[in-house]
Amino acid sequence: MLLTPTPSNPIPEGGEVAQVTARDGTPLRAAFWPARTDTPLGTVCIMQGRAEFIEKYAEVVEELLTRGFAVAAFDWHGQGGSWRALREARKGHVASFRHYRRDLQAIAERMARWHFPAPFFGLAHSMGGAIALDAARVGKLPFERLVVTAPMLGLAGLKRPRLTAVTARVLARLGFARLWIPGGRETPPTAHPFAGNPLTGDRRRYERNAEIAAAYREGAIGEPTIGWVAAAFRTMARLASPRAALAIRTPTLIVAAGADEICETAVAEQFGRRLKGGGVIVIPGARHEILMERDAIRAQFWAAFDAFIPGSQTYAPPDSPITDESLSAARQKG
Repeated sequence: MLLTPTPSNPIPEGGEVAQVTARDGTPLRAAFWPARTDTPLGTVCIMQGRAEFIEKYAEVVEELLTRGFAVAAFDWHGQGGSWRALREARKGHVASFRHYRRDLQAIAERMARWHFPAPFFGLAHSMGGAIALDAARVGKLPFERLVVTAPMLGLAGLKRPRLTAVTARVLARLGFARLWIPGGRETPPTAHPFAGNPLTGDRRRYERNAEIAAAYREGAIGEPTIGWVAAAFRTMARLASPRAALAIRTPTLIVAAGADEICETAVAEQFGRRLKGGGVIVIPGARHEILMERDAIRAQFWAAFDAFIPGSQTYAPPDSPITDESLSAARQKG
């Protein structure tokens, strides 16, 4: 249950690693950092994407602590240092995304029990964004505001997404849920060369994340299973309903990546425009992992975050390419 630092990725000081047990009995690895100020702005809970883990967000944790927040981070069950359903630990597997919702509820309950400062805010990426938005849709998101980067509302590059969804569902029901997807391997995403990668245009951060994954070994999972794919499509189908965004009462800001090759930016834009208490911003040139991107792109993200999360300080440099129009959506109050 410890965190694994590397030379290029030190872990912020003051954190405490704990095991948190979800209501279904799943043990989760979590880490909590108290605020560094006597007047904290609240607590931000980081909800990572598929195949990620706490250590990957050390830089983001430090930036949130510097802003005056307390921070909570955790590994979804099936990845990182949390419980795995399969003996082949590097398979990315879950039977249903409802397990993730239980994970999130358990973390929020621990935050409250440990008297972390309110209000509670959520910062979610990709798969974590889909989980958070689905929880918000049914009124079970335990946060007062939510910021989502590159949400998994549609998968890019699929010629026949409906056929893929049906195929995964049928194969899962036939007993193949725990098998790799066709061609699936245990290699983590960052094991591939930097050139042409779909995650980030920042070589230093890409290589840093590859170093973390190598050091963490089995904590860094590979490709998903057929069961995970079937579960993901069920969640995306629920969120595809025009009523889904309208049902969300939590003020929500979606920050989409303009050069995303993993999740569909157009779908995220459409979803964000339907939100009653929030909006959507697209950062041109950003690849999927906005928080792991080049400094200029990350500055745009933090400018939007600081405008949307109440009480936060603004760190956008004077020459930031964020426009007044793009920030207007971020400043909407729910």
